[in-house]
Amino acid sequence: MIWIVALIVGAVLGLLGIAWLDEVMNFVATVYTRLFHLLAVPTIVLVVITTFATFGSQGSGRIFGRTLTYTLLTTLSAGVVGAVVYLLISPQNLPAEALSANTALWDSGDLTYYDHLLSVIPDNIVRPFLEGNVLSLLLLAFAIGIGLSKLPDSENKTVIVRGLHGLQELLFLLIRGLIWTLPLGIIAFSAQLSAQVSAGVVAGSIGKYVAVILCSNLIQFFIVLPLFLLARGLNPWKVFKAMWPAVLMALFTKSSVATLPVTMRSAEMKLKARPEVARFVLPICTTINMNGCAAFILVTSLYVMQNGGTVLDLPTILLWLLIAVISAIGNAGVPMGCYFLTLSLMAGIGAPISIMGIILPIFTIIDMVETAENVWSDSCVCAMVNKNING
Repeated sequence: MIWIVALIVGAVLGLLGIAWLDEVMNFVATVYTRLFHLLAVPTIVLVVITTFATFGSQGSGRIFGRTLTYTLLTTLSAGVVGAVVYLLISPQNLPAEALSANTALWDSGDLTYYDHLLSVIPDNIVRPFLEGNVLSLLLLAFAIGIGLSKLPDSENKTVIVRGLHGLQELLFLLIRGLIWTLPLGIIAFSAQLSAQVSAGVVAGSIGKYVAVILCSNLIQFFIVLPLFLLARGLNPWKVFKAMWPAVLMALFTKSSVATLPVTMRSAEMKLKARPEVARFVLPICTTINMNGCAAFILVTSLYVMQNGGTVLDLPTILLWLLIAVISAIGNAGVPMGCYFLTLSLMAGIGAPISIMGIILPIFTIIDMVETAENVWSDSCVCAMVNKNING
Protein backbone atom coordinates (compact mmCIF):
# COMPACT_ATOMS: atom_id res chain seq x y z
CA MET A 1 0.00 0.00 0.00
CA ILE A 2 2.88 2.36 0.77
CA TRP A 3 4.33 1.72 -2.69
CA ILE A 4 0.96 2.40 -4.35
CA VAL A 5 0.55 5.66 -2.43
CA ALA A 6 4.10 6.64 -3.42
CA LEU A 7 3.24 5.84 -7.04
CA ILE A 8 0.21 8.15 -6.97
CA VAL A 9 2.04 10.96 -5.17
CA GLY A 10 4.89 10.81 -7.69
CA ALA A 11 2.49 10.90 -10.65
CA VAL A 12 0.80 14.01 -9.25
CA LEU A 13 4.12 15.75 -8.61
CA GLY A 14 5.26 15.01 -12.16
CA LEU A 15 2.08 16.44 -13.66
CA LEU A 16 2.56 19.76 -11.86
CA GLY A 17 5.20 20.75 -14.40
CA ILE A 18 7.43 22.55 -11.89
CA ALA A 19 10.94 22.69 -13.35
CA TRP A 20 12.94 22.60 -10.12
CA LEU A 21 10.76 19.77 -8.75
CA ASP A 22 11.30 17.72 -11.93
CA GLU A 23 15.06 18.20 -11.53
CA VAL A 24 14.92 17.01 -7.92
CA MET A 25 12.88 13.95 -8.89
CA ASN A 26 15.31 13.12 -11.73
CA PHE A 27 18.20 13.42 -9.29
CA VAL A 28 16.58 11.12 -6.70
CA ALA A 29 15.60 8.57 -9.38
CA THR A 30 19.16 8.55 -10.72
CA VAL A 31 20.57 8.07 -7.22
CA TYR A 32 18.36 5.05 -6.58
CA THR A 33 19.17 3.50 -9.96
CA ARG A 34 22.89 3.90 -9.31
CA LEU A 35 22.61 2.43 -5.80
CA PHE A 36 20.72 -0.62 -7.04
CA HIS A 37 23.30 -1.13 -9.77
CA LEU A 38 26.02 -0.80 -7.13
CA LEU A 39 24.51 -3.62 -5.07
CA ALA A 40 23.30 -5.76 -7.98
CA VAL A 41 26.69 -6.45 -9.57
CA PRO A 42 28.39 -7.91 -6.46
CA THR A 43 25.13 -9.72 -5.65
CA ILE A 44 25.27 -11.59 -8.95
CA VAL A 45 28.89 -12.60 -8.42
CA LEU A 46 28.58 -13.65 -4.77
CA VAL A 47 25.34 -15.63 -5.04
CA VAL A 48 26.57 -17.64 -8.03
CA ILE A 49 29.96 -18.37 -6.42
CA THR A 50 28.51 -19.39 -3.05
CA THR A 51 25.77 -21.49 -4.67
CA PHE A 52 28.24 -23.47 -6.74
CA ALA A 53 30.76 -23.73 -3.90
CA THR A 54 28.31 -24.97 -1.25
CA PHE A 55 25.52 -26.60 -3.24
CA GLY A 56 27.96 -28.49 -5.45
CA SER A 57 28.42 -28.37 -9.21
CA GLN A 58 26.29 -31.49 -9.71
CA GLY A 59 23.26 -30.09 -7.86
CA SER A 60 23.74 -26.68 -9.44
CA GLY A 61 23.93 -28.35 -12.83
CA ARG A 62 20.42 -29.72 -12.37
CA ILE A 63 19.05 -26.29 -11.46
CA PHE A 64 20.95 -24.65 -14.32
CA GLY A 65 19.56 -27.19 -16.79
CA ARG A 66 15.98 -26.46 -15.71
CA THR A 67 16.65 -22.71 -15.79
CA LEU A 68 18.11 -22.85 -19.29
CA THR A 69 15.22 -24.98 -20.58
CA TYR A 70 12.52 -22.64 -19.26
CA THR A 71 14.49 -19.59 -20.43
CA LEU A 72 14.72 -20.90 -23.98
CA LEU A 73 11.05 -21.88 -24.05
CA THR A 74 9.74 -18.56 -22.71
CA THR A 75 12.10 -16.46 -24.85
CA LEU A 76 11.23 -18.43 -27.99
CA SER A 77 7.51 -18.08 -27.24
CA ALA A 78 7.94 -14.30 -26.84
CA GLY A 79 9.59 -14.13 -30.25
CA VAL A 80 6.86 -16.25 -31.86
CA VAL A 81 4.15 -14.03 -30.34
CA GLY A 82 5.97 -10.96 -31.70
CA ALA A 83 6.15 -12.45 -35.20
CA VAL A 84 2.47 -13.47 -35.23
CA VAL A 85 1.28 -10.06 -33.96
CA TYR A 86 3.51 -8.32 -36.53
CA LEU A 87 1.93 -10.30 -39.37
CA LEU A 88 -1.59 -9.65 -38.04
CA ILE A 89 -1.21 -5.87 -37.56
CA SER A 90 1.14 -5.39 -40.57
CA PRO A 91 2.60 -1.92 -39.92
CA GLN A 92 3.09 0.15 -43.09
CA ASN A 93 6.36 1.66 -44.22
CA LEU A 94 7.25 5.16 -43.09
CA PRO A 95 7.05 7.93 -45.69
CA ALA A 96 10.30 8.60 -47.51
CA GLU A 97 10.52 12.17 -46.20
CA ALA A 98 10.40 10.87 -42.61
CA LEU A 99 13.37 8.61 -43.27
CA SER A 100 15.40 11.31 -44.98
CA ALA A 101 14.69 13.76 -42.18
CA ASN A 102 16.02 11.46 -39.47
CA THR A 103 19.52 10.17 -39.07
CA ALA A 104 21.16 8.04 -36.42
CA LEU A 105 22.16 10.07 -33.41
CA TRP A 106 25.63 8.49 -33.18
CA ASP A 107 28.15 6.66 -35.33
CA SER A 108 27.26 2.98 -35.16
CA GLY A 109 29.82 1.84 -37.69
CA ASP A 110 32.05 0.30 -35.05
CA LEU A 111 29.23 -1.70 -33.46
CA THR A 112 29.11 -5.37 -34.45
CA TYR A 113 27.47 -8.36 -32.82
CA TYR A 114 30.79 -10.19 -33.13
CA ASP A 115 32.40 -7.55 -30.91
CA HIS A 116 29.49 -7.83 -28.49
CA LEU A 117 30.01 -11.59 -28.12
CA LEU A 118 33.79 -11.24 -27.87
CA SER A 119 33.45 -8.67 -25.09
CA VAL A 120 31.82 -11.35 -22.93
CA ILE A 121 35.13 -13.22 -22.66
CA PRO A 122 37.12 -11.46 -19.91
CA ASP A 123 40.81 -10.79 -20.44
CA ASN A 124 41.21 -8.98 -17.12
CA ILE A 125 39.69 -9.99 -13.79
CA VAL A 126 39.09 -6.35 -12.76
CA ARG A 127 37.70 -4.91 -16.01
CA PRO A 128 34.29 -6.71 -15.91
CA PHE A 129 33.64 -5.13 -12.48
CA LEU A 130 34.65 -1.68 -13.70
CA GLU A 131 32.54 -1.94 -16.87
CA GLY A 132 29.62 -3.74 -15.21
CA ASN A 133 29.80 -6.50 -17.84
CA VAL A 134 27.32 -8.93 -16.30
CA LEU A 135 27.94 -11.85 -18.67
CA SER A 136 31.70 -11.66 -18.08
CA LEU A 137 31.09 -11.56 -14.34
CA LEU A 138 28.87 -14.64 -14.62
CA LEU A 139 31.62 -16.54 -16.41
CA LEU A 140 34.10 -15.60 -13.69
CA ALA A 141 31.60 -16.53 -10.96
CA PHE A 142 30.91 -19.91 -12.57
CA ALA A 143 34.62 -20.65 -12.84
CA ILE A 144 35.41 -19.63 -9.25
CA GLY A 145 32.36 -21.38 -7.80
CA ILE A 146 33.01 -24.63 -9.65
CA GLY A 147 36.70 -24.41 -8.69
CA LEU A 148 35.79 -24.05 -5.00
CA SER A 149 33.36 -26.98 -5.20
CA LYS A 150 36.13 -29.19 -6.66
CA LEU A 151 38.72 -28.22 -4.04
CA PRO A 152 39.28 -30.86 -1.35
CA ASP A 153 37.92 -29.93 2.07
CA SER A 154 40.53 -27.96 3.98
CA GLU A 155 40.85 -25.05 6.37
CA ASN A 156 41.71 -22.69 3.52
CA LYS A 157 38.59 -23.64 1.57
CA THR A 158 36.44 -23.22 4.68
CA VAL A 159 37.85 -19.75 5.34
CA ILE A 160 37.22 -18.63 1.75
CA VAL A 161 33.64 -19.96 1.67
CA ARG A 162 32.80 -18.48 5.08
CA GLY A 163 34.26 -15.15 4.00
CA LEU A 164 32.12 -15.14 0.85
CA HIS A 165 29.01 -16.00 2.87
CA GLY A 166 29.83 -13.18 5.29
CA LEU A 167 30.12 -10.68 2.43
CA GLN A 168 26.86 -11.97 1.03
CA GLU A 169 25.06 -11.47 4.37
CA LEU A 170 26.44 -7.92 4.58
CA LEU A 171 25.26 -7.23 1.04
CA PHE A 172 21.76 -8.50 1.81
CA LEU A 173 21.67 -6.25 4.88
CA LEU A 174 22.46 -3.24 2.70
CA ILE A 175 19.80 -4.33 0.21
CA ARG A 176 17.16 -4.57 2.95
CA GLY A 177 18.07 -1.06 4.10
CA LEU A 178 17.79 0.33 0.58
CA ILE A 179 14.43 -1.37 0.01
CA TRP A 180 13.16 0.13 3.29
CA THR A 181 13.74 3.61 1.84
CA LEU A 182 12.38 2.67 -1.59
CA PRO A 183 9.02 4.55 -1.34
CA LEU A 184 11.02 7.75 -1.79
CA GLY A 185 12.54 6.29 -4.93
CA ILE A 186 9.11 5.19 -6.22
CA ILE A 187 7.86 8.77 -5.83
CA ALA A 188 10.83 9.99 -7.89
CA PHE A 189 10.46 7.31 -10.60
CA SER A 190 6.72 7.96 -10.92
CA ALA A 191 7.20 11.73 -11.07
CA GLN A 192 9.91 11.33 -13.69
CA LEU A 193 7.62 9.22 -15.90
CA SER A 194 4.54 11.43 -15.60
CA ALA A 195 6.64 14.52 -16.35
CA GLN A 196 7.96 12.87 -19.53
CA VAL A 197 4.48 11.83 -20.66
CA SER A 198 2.98 15.27 -19.98
CA ALA A 199 5.86 16.83 -21.94
CA GLY A 200 4.86 14.83 -25.03
CA VAL A 201 7.65 12.26 -25.07
CA VAL A 202 5.30 9.60 -26.40
CA ALA A 203 3.39 11.88 -28.76
CA GLY A 204 5.48 10.95 -31.77
CA SER A 205 4.73 7.23 -31.68
CA ILE A 206 4.75 5.23 -34.90
CA GLY A 207 1.26 3.86 -34.51
CA LYS A 208 1.05 0.27 -35.65
CA TYR A 209 4.72 -0.48 -34.88
CA VAL A 210 4.19 0.56 -31.26
CA ALA A 211 0.94 -1.42 -31.19
CA VAL A 212 2.81 -4.55 -32.29
CA ILE A 213 5.46 -4.12 -29.57
CA LEU A 214 2.99 -3.44 -26.77
CA CYS A 215 0.48 -6.12 -27.81
CA SER A 216 3.26 -8.72 -28.04
CA ASN A 217 4.50 -7.89 -24.56
CA LEU A 218 1.02 -7.83 -23.03
CA ILE A 219 0.08 -11.20 -24.58
CA GLN A 220 3.31 -12.74 -23.30
CA PHE A 221 2.81 -11.16 -19.85
CA PHE A 222 -0.87 -11.93 -19.23
CA ILE A 223 -1.45 -15.08 -21.30
CA VAL A 224 1.65 -17.04 -22.30
CA LEU A 225 3.66 -16.88 -19.07
CA PRO A 226 0.62 -17.71 -16.87
CA LEU A 227 0.02 -20.73 -19.14
CA PHE A 228 3.60 -21.88 -18.43
CA LEU A 229 2.87 -21.60 -14.70
CA LEU A 230 -0.43 -23.47 -15.01
CA ALA A 231 1.31 -26.24 -16.94
CA ARG A 232 3.63 -26.72 -13.95
CA GLY A 233 0.71 -26.75 -11.50
CA LEU A 234 1.33 -23.22 -10.17
CA ASN A 235 -1.23 -20.50 -9.52
CA PRO A 236 -0.26 -17.47 -11.69
CA TRP A 237 -2.06 -15.01 -9.42
CA LYS A 238 -0.22 -16.24 -6.31
CA VAL A 239 3.13 -16.00 -8.09
CA PHE A 240 2.37 -12.50 -9.36
CA LYS A 241 1.07 -11.37 -5.97
CA ALA A 242 4.40 -12.41 -4.43
CA MET A 243 6.57 -10.89 -7.16
CA TRP A 244 4.71 -7.68 -8.07
CA PRO A 245 7.11 -5.41 -6.10
CA ALA A 246 9.93 -6.58 -8.38
CA VAL A 247 7.79 -6.14 -11.51
CA LEU A 248 6.84 -2.62 -10.43
CA MET A 249 10.49 -1.80 -9.66
CA ALA A 250 11.52 -3.05 -13.11
CA LEU A 251 8.87 -0.88 -14.74
CA PHE A 252 10.50 2.27 -13.39
CA THR A 253 14.21 1.40 -13.34
CA LYS A 254 14.11 -0.13 -16.86
CA SER A 255 16.88 -2.48 -15.70
CA SER A 256 16.44 -6.10 -14.62
CA VAL A 257 19.97 -5.99 -13.17
CA ALA A 258 19.13 -3.02 -10.95
CA THR A 259 15.89 -4.73 -9.92
CA LEU A 260 17.65 -7.98 -8.95
CA PRO A 261 17.90 -7.23 -5.19
CA VAL A 262 14.13 -6.66 -5.00
CA THR A 263 13.44 -9.73 -7.18
CA MET A 264 15.54 -12.00 -4.97
CA ARG A 265 14.02 -10.68 -1.75
CA SER A 266 10.47 -11.09 -3.10
CA ALA A 267 11.22 -14.64 -4.28
CA GLU A 268 12.62 -15.73 -0.93
CA MET A 269 10.35 -13.83 1.45
CA LYS A 270 7.00 -13.84 -0.38
CA LEU A 271 7.16 -16.57 -3.03
CA LYS A 272 8.91 -18.83 -0.47
CA ALA A 273 11.35 -20.14 -3.06
CA ARG A 274 14.28 -22.10 -1.66
CA PRO A 275 17.27 -19.74 -1.16
CA GLU A 276 19.63 -21.95 -3.16
CA VAL A 277 17.16 -21.84 -6.05
CA ALA A 278 16.31 -18.13 -5.93
CA ARG A 279 19.93 -17.05 -5.44
CA PHE A 280 21.08 -19.19 -8.34
CA VAL A 281 18.22 -18.90 -10.85
CA LEU A 282 17.45 -15.17 -10.64
CA PRO A 283 20.99 -13.80 -11.29
CA ILE A 284 21.23 -16.09 -14.31
CA CYS A 285 17.75 -15.17 -15.57
CA THR A 286 18.58 -11.50 -15.14
CA THR A 287 21.26 -11.88 -17.81
CA ILE A 288 19.83 -14.47 -20.20
CA ASN A 289 16.01 -14.51 -19.80
CA MET A 290 14.93 -11.57 -21.94
CA ASN A 291 11.38 -12.16 -23.23
CA GLY A 292 10.65 -8.51 -23.91
CA CYS A 293 14.00 -8.03 -25.62
CA ALA A 294 13.40 -10.98 -27.97
CA ALA A 295 10.10 -9.49 -29.11
CA PHE A 296 11.60 -6.02 -29.52
CA ILE A 297 14.62 -7.23 -31.52
CA LEU A 298 12.47 -9.32 -33.85
CA VAL A 299 9.67 -6.78 -34.42
CA THR A 300 12.05 -3.82 -34.78
CA SER A 301 14.38 -5.72 -37.11
CA LEU A 302 11.46 -6.78 -39.32
CA TYR A 303 10.13 -3.21 -39.35
CA VAL A 304 13.49 -1.65 -40.22
CA MET A 305 14.23 -4.24 -42.92
CA GLN A 306 10.73 -3.84 -44.37
CA ASN A 307 11.33 -0.09 -44.69
CA GLY A 308 14.64 -0.90 -46.40
CA GLY A 309 12.91 -2.97 -49.07
CA THR A 310 13.47 -6.48 -47.69
CA VAL A 311 10.72 -8.96 -48.54
CA LEU A 312 9.51 -10.52 -45.27
CA ASP A 313 8.83 -14.09 -46.39
CA LEU A 314 8.56 -17.02 -43.99
CA PRO A 315 12.25 -18.12 -44.18
CA THR A 316 13.37 -14.54 -43.44
CA ILE A 317 11.03 -14.25 -40.45
CA LEU A 318 12.14 -17.64 -39.07
CA LEU A 319 15.80 -16.71 -39.50
CA TRP A 320 15.35 -13.46 -37.61
CA LEU A 321 13.28 -15.22 -34.96
CA LEU A 322 16.32 -17.39 -34.27
CA ILE A 323 18.65 -14.37 -34.33
CA ALA A 324 16.35 -12.45 -31.97
CA VAL A 325 16.22 -15.30 -29.42
CA ILE A 326 20.00 -15.80 -29.44
CA SER A 327 20.62 -12.05 -29.29
CA ALA A 328 18.19 -11.57 -26.41
CA ILE A 329 19.90 -14.31 -24.39
CA GLY A 330 23.25 -12.58 -24.93
CA ASN A 331 21.95 -9.12 -24.12
CA ALA A 332 22.81 -7.25 -20.92
CA GLY A 333 19.96 -6.46 -18.51
CA VAL A 334 20.58 -2.71 -18.53
CA PRO A 335 18.49 0.25 -19.75
CA MET A 336 18.37 0.49 -23.58
CA GLY A 337 20.37 -2.74 -23.94
CA CYS A 338 17.89 -4.10 -26.52
CA TYR A 339 17.91 -0.82 -28.43
CA PHE A 340 21.68 -0.69 -28.88
CA LEU A 341 21.85 -4.40 -29.72
CA THR A 342 19.16 -4.02 -32.40
CA LEU A 343 20.96 -0.97 -33.78
CA SER A 344 24.13 -3.05 -33.99
CA LEU A 345 22.36 -5.86 -35.86
CA MET A 346 20.72 -3.50 -38.34
CA ALA A 347 23.96 -1.60 -38.96
CA GLY A 348 25.67 -4.93 -39.61
CA ILE A 349 23.31 -5.81 -42.49
CA GLY A 350 23.16 -2.30 -43.95
CA ALA A 351 19.50 -1.67 -43.05
CA PRO A 352 18.22 1.95 -42.82
CA ILE A 353 19.17 2.62 -39.19
CA SER A 354 17.79 6.16 -39.43
CA ILE A 355 14.50 4.56 -38.37
CA MET A 356 16.11 3.82 -35.01
CA GLY A 357 16.35 7.58 -34.52
CA ILE A 358 12.58 7.85 -35.04
CA ILE A 359 11.95 5.05 -32.52
CA LEU A 360 14.28 6.54 -29.89
CA PRO A 361 11.90 9.20 -28.44
CA ILE A 362 9.29 6.56 -27.58
CA PHE A 363 11.70 3.84 -26.51
CA THR A 364 11.46 4.90 -22.85
CA ILE A 365 7.88 3.60 -22.64
CA ILE A 366 8.70 0.46 -24.63
CA ASP A 367 11.73 -0.23 -22.43
CA MET A 368 9.63 0.07 -19.27
CA VAL A 369 7.08 -2.49 -20.45
CA GLU A 370 9.76 -4.88 -21.74
CA THR A 371 11.77 -4.78 -18.52
CA ALA A 372 8.68 -5.44 -16.42
CA GLU A 373 7.94 -8.43 -18.65
CA ASN A 374 11.54 -9.65 -18.34
CA VAL A 375 11.39 -9.61 -14.54
CA TRP A 376 7.96 -11.27 -14.55
CA SER A 377 9.42 -13.99 -16.78
CA ASP A 378 12.42 -14.34 -14.42
CA SER A 379 9.96 -14.77 -11.56
CA CYS A 380 8.00 -17.43 -13.46
CA VAL A 381 11.18 -19.37 -14.29
CA CYS A 382 12.25 -19.21 -10.64
CA ALA A 383 8.84 -20.47 -9.49
CA MET A 384 8.88 -23.33 -12.02
CA VAL A 385 12.43 -24.41 -11.17
CA ASN A 386 11.60 -24.27 -7.46
CA LYS A 387 8.55 -26.47 -8.14
CA ASN A 388 10.76 -28.97 -10.00
CA ILE A 389 13.34 -29.12 -7.23
CA ASN A 390 10.71 -29.52 -4.53
CA GLY A 391 8.99 -32.23 -6.57
